[in-house]
Amino acid sequence: MREKKDILFLCQFFYPEYISSAQLPYETAVALKEAGFTVGALCGYPKEYLNGETVPTREQVSGIDIHRLKYMQRDRTGFVGRLINYFSFTAMVALHLGEIARYKAVVVYSNPPILPWVASWAKKLFGTKLIFVAYDLYPELATVTDTLKEGGMICRLMNHINRCVYRRADKVVALSQEMRDVILKNRPIDPERVEVIPNWWPDKQLHPSQPNPFRELAGDRFLVSYLGNMGTSQDMQTVLEAIWILKEDKSVFFLFAGHGNKLEKLKKIAQEEHLDNFCVRGYLTDQEYTDALVASDCALVTLNPGVTGLCVPSKTYGYMMAGLPLLVVMDDSDIARDAACGAGVQIKDCDGAAMADAIRAMRDDPAKTAAMGKTSRDLFLEKYTLPICTGKYVDMFRELLVPGGGK
Repeated sequence: MREKKDILFLCQFFYPEYISSAQLPYETAVALKEAGFTVGALCGYPKEYLNGETVPTREQVSGIDIHRLKYMQRDRTGFVGRLINYFSFTAMVALHLGEIARYKAVVVYSNPPILPWVASWAKKLFGTKLIFVAYDLYPELATVTDTLKEGGMICRLMNHINRCVYRRADKVVALSQEMRDVILKNRPIDPERVEVIPNWWPDKQLHPSQPNPFRELAGDRFLVSYLGNMGTSQDMQTVLEAIWILKEDKSVFFLFAGHGNKLEKLKKIAQEEHLDNFCVRGYLTDQEYTDALVASDCALVTLNPGVTGLCVPSKTYGYMMAGLPLLVVMDDSDIARDAACGAGVQIKDCDGAAMADAIRAMRDDPAKTAAMGKTSRDLFLEKYTLPICTGKYVDMFRELLVPGGGK
């Protein structure tokens, strides 16, 4: 019998796709490979998040054996399209269950939310160690945002999957302390099997274009930026209220760039209401994203009420890497506590007026705002760099797979 390889990453998105749900697993896989583990990936074939290049179904990149599966891919902006994608990809993975058996451990992510079920069967059938990374907690996230009806068929399926996954998992990774608290309260799992490992952002020098198009767009105005997903979990209503309050203030400008089902709604509002204090762009990559970070004076992080602990906005760590002050519109959380430590301001209770006041205060006190930005950057270097966070995965796998390798 062939000796088993060490770790298989099981996820819908992977290298070379540019969204964070592809980059984070890839960067984790690279760190584990560099630590001496044999690593593979079973993932979806890229379609939407790709910069034009064609990729093979099988290749080795950075020492990682990648196998990409083709599956039905529909428009992800609609609920039905996402469901088709989820079930189609999961079915293709199930047909390759034997491939998981060739590895000692499988890392599976919560997106798509039914995919971990397959990994839990690999644990049951082959004894493969199961590591579940909870980017989002379903079905709670779907019911809180009214995407699914509580008690419906899909929710019952998700609850069954959760019971299978959490009971069988050797480790569950939560992205924050508040997410760990929710897991321990609502899932059948021992506390010692839940690790808190936040997401991260690569630290790099930011070299903006000359001239910077986003700085030219804002001019001398104080630029408040939101760069990332604008979906069902994000509180955009509070932000819109602040925009309305500040619409006559010619010294403040808002930039929204990213993707999600609220993106088109924002574009429509800007056009219909003739609001000229904000603009909306699509997903920014590479140089465009760098230009937006460098041009910004502060950055927005938002979650709807009741969503905190069910997901964590990873865009935050890109802001902190760039040394931007945070304007946090969400309940108490690790990110809100970072803001309270001097990295920004937390806005509670969906208070658009308080958000507008906080923006004016940042604009009117450049020295204090700069100090917030420095604290934001310092906290990033202390907690959210790629080596620090992926190093925690390396430690975890040494404990799981290497005799005597625990901390």
